[in-house]
Amino acid sequence: MMCRVYGVTRAGYYAWRQRPVSARSQDNARLVQQIRRIHAASRHTYGSPRITRALRHAGQPVGENRVARLMREQCIKARSATLYRANPGHHAFFTSIPNRQLSTLAARPDQVWVGDITYLKVGQVWRYLAVVMDKCSRRIVGWKLGKNKDAKLTIGALNQATQRRRPAPGLIFHSDRGIEYAAHAFRDRLAQLGFVQSMNRPRTMTDNAHMESFFHSMKSETIHGRKFNEPHEVLAAVRSYMPFYNHARIHSSLNYVPPATYEKLLA
Repeated sequence: MMCRVYGVTRAGYYAWRQRPVSARSQDNARLVQQIRRIHAASRHTYGSPRITRALRHAGQPVGENRVARLMREQCIKARSATLYRANPGHHAFFTSIPNRQLSTLAARPDQVWVGDITYLKVGQVWRYLAVVMDKCSRRIVGWKLGKNKDAKLTIGALNQATQRRRPAPGLIFHSDRGIEYAAHAFRDRLAQLGFVQSMNRPRTMTDNAHMESFFHSMKSETIHGRKFNEPHEVLAAVRSYMPFYNHARIHSSLNYVPPATYEKLLA
């Protein structure tokens, strides 16, 4: 009956049943196993471009189109999210501070740092995460999670970064024009360290695009889709993500190596 429906002979059907799996199919099966391992190691965050790079680094020559096709067939997807963006409005700040990072090429680490704050929900309340990134290597050099969005939070992240890196005076620290960065206490701390302050141009959010990109990645890869009921839960998630981002997560703008590896290549 089946043979009549598909217009094939019984002999042809049984010959097809007994035919061994093709070499191409076997190779695809092995490739899917490698893709699954890389995808799992990335915390299910890599799409076909990064998985293709990881396969090539591992000595597996493969095209991105083939990887993308196999991922579609196996329903292997990168995590993504549409993120909540706060609109803080127009904050008062004490002096007009220019955007000095635009004219400074961050050719080596600890030359330009960028900082920003994001919101993380815990139960029915918010927690605030201040982060400091090295613009050259995209490495996270300091962070602090707290109950309040204030200068104490941003100074805490800055102090952690300074203790870890011990940069020389003259470093440019860039941020948006939020009161947490324009406050006298934060500006005084920068002056004490010998750092030069830089801020976004008015109404130009893209001036701090590196931090916006990091927050998007972090939330997509470790926050979105999870519910945090206690502060220690979101703290554990952030604390786990930072070493992964710095030492394991390959970065497209760094020629597909992690930030820590990129810094070693520059040394």
